[in-house]
Amino acid sequence: MSQQAVNGVSCRGKVLTVENMNPNVKRVEYAVRGPIVQRAVQIEKELREGVKKPFTEVIKANIGDAQAMGQRPITFFRQVLALCSYPELLEDNKFPEDAKKRARRILDACGGHSIGAYSASQGIECIRQDVARYIERRDGGVPSNPDNIFLSTGASDAIVTILKLLVCGEGRDRTGVMISIPQYPLYSAALADLAAVQINYYLDEDNCWSLNVAELKRALNEAKQHCKPRVLCIINPGNPTGQVQSRQCIEDVIRFAKEEHLFLMADEVYQDNVYAEGCKFHSFKKVLFEMGPEYSSTVEMASFHSTSKCYMGECGFRGGYMEVINMDPEVKAQLTKLVSVRLCPPVPGQALLDLVVNPLQPDEPSYTSFAKERTAVLAALAEKARLTEEIFNTVPGITCNPVQGAMYTFPRITLPQKAIDKAKAEGKVPDMFYCMKLLEEEGICLVPGSGFGQKDGTFHFRMTILPPTEKLKVVLQKIRDFHLRFTN
Repeated sequence: MSQQAVNGVSCRGKVLTVENMNPNVKRVEYAVRGPIVQRAVQIEKELREGVKKPFTEVIKANIGDAQAMGQRPITFFRQVLALCSYPELLEDNKFPEDAKKRARRILDACGGHSIGAYSASQGIECIRQDVARYIERRDGGVPSNPDNIFLSTGASDAIVTILKLLVCGEGRDRTGVMISIPQYPLYSAALADLAAVQINYYLDEDNCWSLNVAELKRALNEAKQHCKPRVLCIINPGNPTGQVQSRQCIEDVIRFAKEEHLFLMADEVYQDNVYAEGCKFHSFKKVLFEMGPEYSSTVEMASFHSTSKCYMGECGFRGGYMEVINMDPEVKAQLTKLVSVRLCPPVPGQALLDLVVNPLQPDEPSYTSFAKERTAVLAALAEKARLTEEIFNTVPGITCNPVQGAMYTFPRITLPQKAIDKAKAEGKVPDMFYCMKLLEEEGICLVPGSGFGQKDGTFHFRMTILPPTEKLKVVLQKIRDFHLRFTN
């Protein structure tokens, strides 16, 4: 750009350009909202403008956004949030007394009795106490200290904050973080942003995406050549793979973390989403404490939960928490400082979290309708998990593991060589090429497996099981027809 003088000041082009911006940010990729989704948004716009397509709507099965897919919010939660947002409604007799009681308790804990006020940086104290009690109940009496609870903007915010504390060093001493492949792209994106070293360990697809300690050891030993492995991340129930880890597996992982002196990060946001016969959610903390003081007093860990998934599906409120265990007190002081820079997590999200961890009891008037709604959501998800596996496995060239938990399926697709060559000629990854064609021809938006990581030479896509049952049947049928057409 020529240096012209304007009012005697020379113009030298932009201060911030793609060449001189933070290079770590350019390395960040987030497939869940990547190019496929951007194209889906464009297609929706074209449909509104009257452009003729072979379909009338785009079905976004790319993201675990329950309410965008038509799941109804839990009535009691929204009643309390309405009362908290507009306290004049406390005088309205349309609202049940138990909802008013909850709203008053939350408002009393807020500055100026308003959820529009900042809270303490770690979160409202009585809500942290409720979270600690919830964890104790969940884990059969294992104690939980409210001082170890940090409320957060969804689980994502807490995960990134912990990674920030852990990443340091240069060159071969740079922190290495072990993540499962396939993984949820928040992890790879955060590691790119922090310039940490990503250490991939592969889940065993042939064994229902299970986790194998021998594979953890392989990944760790290879990584030691070029970084310092310090962190092991686990997602249970799994995203994008939907597996639920056995108790034995969790014990093995904890032993491994202790032996190798690793910090454990347990992402447990799908803990209420377990569907398969014989599967049960075991929290890492509970197993850690049942293994005795040798482990429970030494293994450093952070575990995460959120209001976005399970039966709540309240993604937009950005409510969540983490619990830290065996964290060095001086580091914990640094963590408190770090969260205080952001002032506080969203207070409406904290209020919602309180209702999740402190659910209605059978003696409360709204309990029956609450329990009915919760059961209906979870039963529908279990049915959709079964349906998805069943229908995909009837399609030649699609193999689908049981969806044991969470809200996704990650089927393997066999692509013809011609399609692989065509994709490469267009400069696309083959499963991205496949998903883009599916979007253009059927109006279904999925995320290619390459966005989550997969073994070389295998192709997958991630699909959420959240659409209403009748719509899900249509989606599965359309994918089936498309796959047969595409492979022919």
